Amino acid sequence: MNKTLLAMIATVFLFTGCASVPLANQELSATSKQFKQFKQPEQGKSGLYIYRAGGLGTAIKKDIKINGRCIGETAPNIFFHEEVASGQEYTISTESEFSPNDLKLQAKSGENYFIKQYIKPGLMVGGAGLKLVDNAQGQKAIQKLKLAEKGKCGK
Repeated sequence: MNKTLLAMIATVFLFTGCASVPLANQELSATSKQFKQFKQPEQGKSGLYIYRAGGLGTAIKKDIKINGRCIGETAPNIFFHEEVASGQEYTISTESEFSPNDLKLQAKSGENYFIKQYIKPGLMVGGAGLKLVDNAQGQKAIQKLKLAEKGKCGK
């Protein structure tokens, strides 16, 4: 019984607290406001908004990668914006408890895509998943979030 109680307490501590990641510098903060206008990307490009709102697992950081390239590490209430060439398939990945979770996306020219990262309970630590959300839901969520610094993954 003591082991069960200890495991429950450890789980509570794991999912409380608040992780943080570096935010974009002041110059990019102005860019953050520009990204929140959700302008249509130029011809031949697609916009990817990858975000994580608050909720379960606030003490957990998780890496985000596009085609294996580090975009950054997520924490609650942040987003990344990445412009990519259209007409290609992209694999957006996040680390999870035992293996990466991937979302495949065929990028169309001039389109913005909103990808929500969510934390889910795991056996030892929280896992993470990704889902494509519609523009209205993604735009509403991103209005409340801060732009994170790109290129710094945990592993």
